[in-house]
Amino acid sequence: MVFQAEHIHLNLKVTNMPAQSQHIVIADQVHPHLMERLDKEDIPYVYSPDCKASEIRQLLKNALGLVIRSKAYVNKDLLGNARPLFIARAGSGMDNLDEEYLNDLGIHLMNAPEGNKDAVAEQTIGMLLDLAANITKGNLEVRSGKWDREGNRGFELGGRTIGIIGYGNCGSAVAKKLSGFGMQVLGYDKYKSGFSNEYVTESNMDEIFNRSDIVSFHIPLTEETTGLINADYVRKFRKDIVLLNLSRGKIMKTDDLLNLLDEGKLKGLALDVLENENLKILSERENVIFENLNRRNNVVITPHIGGWTQESYLKISKILADKILEFLTKKKKNEKEIHEIVGKV
Repeated sequence: MVFQAEHIHLNLKVTNMPAQSQHIVIADQVHPHLMERLDKEDIPYVYSPDCKASEIRQLLKNALGLVIRSKAYVNKDLLGNARPLFIARAGSGMDNLDEEYLNDLGIHLMNAPEGNKDAVAEQTIGMLLDLAANITKGNLEVRSGKWDREGNRGFELGGRTIGIIGYGNCGSAVAKKLSGFGMQVLGYDKYKSGFSNEYVTESNMDEIFNRSDIVSFHIPLTEETTGLINADYVRKFRKDIVLLNLSRGKIMKTDDLLNLLDEGKLKGLALDVLENENLKILSERENVIFENLNRRNNVVITPHIGGWTQESYLKISKILADKILEFLTKKKKNEKEIHEIVGKV
């Protein structure tokens, strides 16, 4: 279904870009709060959550901006000749945007990592507790008629050390929510420093490799991080570890992790993401890997729901609405200043 508002208050023009119309294309399902905010400002939009990826280019013709989740990879092929002023991703990652190409075009990019940080943090801790207390394993056994207390003896988090790789919105939220568990929390971020506080001790990777019992990844998917979690990487940990990945599936080599599970180097594995999350079109190799993971009782897998709660759904739209309106307001102000300067020449 497509909805479109009728008016706009912001009359924008941008140097070195084709003339824009005044509507925003919303090509994925988002919380109605975003549309309500646009309606309040009389900003026209086309809301087409059921459109196909191939249809987005036509919708973008002369559009002011694009709001998208994960429906398509936004690059030169998708845009064609369209030159929206901004692209807003209703989520935390930016890996389905060709950032280099879009930045070269001068398109402003925005996302909402603040919106789902608490959801991701709670999912991380939930999956960790699941592995620690054998919750999924025990549940399935009881449902099948097996009552095995000793075989489901778990371990406590208190006194253990967790290394958090990537200390942005999600990583920092995990550290804060772990504060009541009596754990030593070490944080590492290649691009941040000076973040030690009552919840975390800023560390280097050598210290995390030497001390961690558990490691949790909260990093973006980039060329640098693709395939980062492989056999060589995990073997750098001095202890046998529990590993959690709530980032992106392609930061790990899953077949390597299977071998590490067999060796006992990995004591447990929690995955909210997979290398290929479309289970209907797995390759033969991917299907073998998935079935291997699925057979193990020290592996917990969820369908990329770490950042996907009722609350985060609303928060993401609120944050995107704030950022879009702030961007448009600044553009309007800049254009007004330019016209005033030109008028005095």
